[in-house]
Amino acid sequence: MDVDTRLLRYFAAVAEEGSLTGAAKRLFVSQPALTKQMRRLEGSLGVRLFVRSRSGTALTEAGGELASRVSALLDGWDEAVQATGRAARVLRLGFLDAGSVGAVPGVIAEFRHAQPEWQVELRQFAWSDPSAGLAGGEVDAAVVRLPFPQQERFAVQELFSEERGVLLPARHPLVGSETVEFRELWDEPFVAAGAETGAWREHWLAAEERGGRPVRVGAVTSRPDEWLGAVAGGCVALAPASAARFYSHPDVVFRPVRGVSPSRVGLARSRRSAHEVVLNELLQTMTRRLTRR
Repeated sequence: MDVDTRLLRYFAAVAEEGSLTGAAKRLFVSQPALTKQMRRLEGSLGVRLFVRSRSGTALTEAGGELASRVSALLDGWDEAVQATGRAARVLRLGFLDAGSVGAVPGVIAEFRHAQPEWQVELRQFAWSDPSAGLAGGEVDAAVVRLPFPQQERFAVQELFSEERGVLLPARHPLVGSETVEFRELWDEPFVAAGAETGAWREHWLAAEERGGRPVRVGAVTSRPDEWLGAVAGGCVALAPASAARFYSHPDVVFRPVRGVSPSRVGLARSRRSAHEVVLNELLQTMTRRLTRR
C-alpha cells in the first residue's frame, strides 16, 4: 500500500492540533481541502482515523496508533531526503514571486562559484503557501515575504525591504495621481489571498493600517495571472514596487502608495536543517550581494 507523505503530514497536524480548523491554518490549506485529504487517507488505509463532532476532532483507536508512529516515520523520511540531498549536493530553494527572488540568480551564480559541487534548484509556489514550500518540507530554504503564518517555527533572516504600491484598473480615477494616499483606497474592492494564509493575507490587505475600517474583498486569488486579471476586472491590490518591473498587463497600472508599511523579504529555513553549513554560505552570499545593490 502506497500513501503520500503529504497525507501523513496533514494527519500529524490534525492529530497535534486536535481540530481540522487549527491544522488547516497551520498547513496553509482550506478546511474543506484538508477534510477531503483526511478522507482520502482513511480510504487508503481502510480505517477511520477520526471521530468528528462539534467540539472538535478526536482520534479513534486506529488513529491513535498511527499518531504514535507517524512522527518518527516522517522524521525518518526527512532525514533520508536530506541525506540524499547532501549526497547529490542539491539545495532546494523556494520562492513566491519574481520581485522577491529578483536578485537571487546572481546570488546563485556567486554561490556556485564558491561551491561548485552544489546545485541550487529554484521552486516557485502559489500564494496559497506563503512559506514557499517550507511548511510541507518541500524545500530546504525559501525566499519569503514577511510576515507569514507560523513564521516563528523557522529561522528567518531579513534580506531587504521595498515599498508597497497599488495596482489599479487602467480606467480608475486615481491613475492620474503620481502617488495614492492609502485612505483613498479603503472603500475599494481588494484582491486577497485565501483566508488560510492568515497574517500574510492581512499584510497584503494592510488590515492594521485602515483606521478600523473593514476590508472589502472583491476577489481571492493565488497566482500572478489571476491577480492581474482581477485588477483588470475592477479590483485593486497592494503590491511590492518590484511588481511594476516583473508583472505587466495592458489594463493594469502601478502607482506608489503613502500610508502603508514596506514589504520585507527574508530567507527562511528549518531550525534543524541538515544543510546548515551550506545554507549559511548561501545566506552570506545573499547578504553581500544585496548590500551592494
